[in-house]
Amino acid sequence: MSTSPDVIEEASPAPSATPLASATLGGEQKRSIEQITLLLFITVPFLALVAAVPLVWGWGVSWLDLGLLIFFYFLGCHGITIGFHRYFTHGSFKARRPLRIALAIAGSMAVEGPLVRWVADHRKHHRFSDAEGDPHSPWRFGETVPALMKGLWWAHIGWMFDEEQTPQDKYAPDLISDPAIRAVSRQFVLWTVTSLLLPPLVGGLVTMSWWGAFTAFFWGSLVRVALLHHVTWSINSICHAVGKRPFKSRDRSGNVWWLAVLSCGESWHNLHHADPTSARHGVMRGQIDSSARIIRWFEQLGWAHDVRWPSQSRIDSRRKASDSRGAERAADAA
Repeated sequence: MSTSPDVIEEASPAPSATPLASATLGGEQKRSIEQITLLLFITVPFLALVAAVPLVWGWGVSWLDLGLLIFFYFLGCHGITIGFHRYFTHGSFKARRPLRIALAIAGSMAVEGPLVRWVADHRKHHRFSDAEGDPHSPWRFGETVPALMKGLWWAHIGWMFDEEQTPQDKYAPDLISDPAIRAVSRQFVLWTVTSLLLPPLVGGLVTMSWWGAFTAFFWGSLVRVALLHHVTWSINSICHAVGKRPFKSRDRSGNVWWLAVLSCGESWHNLHHADPTSARHGVMRGQIDSSARIIRWFEQLGWAHDVRWPSQSRIDSRRKASDSRGAERAADAA
């Protein structure tokens, strides 16, 4: 069963966005006020979190807490990247029924909203990417520095409080027609509570103390969810403002390498918008994409099939002309 009708995924290009200004080419220039501001915007909260760990080590954080944070972080992250995004939104592969349900639940445990709404919003984003109608483009308010800062806030968090709702029956009819998936989506509160209570349950049972349960809840539930949310939202904001763009896309999506591990491969965003149904986003040498690796394991186990792996010719066809010439020269030299 296909999960992403071609009429949704391969929509006609939307009207062009506002012409690019020379100062806001999003990654082509080595230094700019926008890039410096963006770097601070994403790194300062992360550095503060990292600094907090040694400060409270031995008092409010333990190896168990960090283990729970990491395990549940990547469980939810891959539930979003493999399940909500590559499978349910774009139909990058087909899955056996048990895997389909498991991916729906794992993605719901990331606490990023009900499955059907998440998919509908993201399909609408692709249809109008960085143009009028895009739910969360950072270029919504213009290209000046103040407008971009306002747009980044909008793309990162603000758009979720907008009264406008994406019509789910228009953008996700395939999911609505599946009773099991519709049920998982409606049970979002249940999966949220489960996601938040599992770490303190494990922490309390392992340490046999309420303090162990409390610290596990703080790090394995609260900090983990907050970190995952900001990384996911950064794909909407940061990866549509800066980054390298070796592939042809009708928007401003860019590859941001320093988010690759935490985003489970989602920050190779330029290729994704150039080829949305591709099961692998990190297609160039050295581009880490843990989501693609796990999809490969699913395929080898027989849980997934008809995976849309990008062929070399397909990748080359989506390269910009200048980048294609560089790749050919590199191949000749080798």
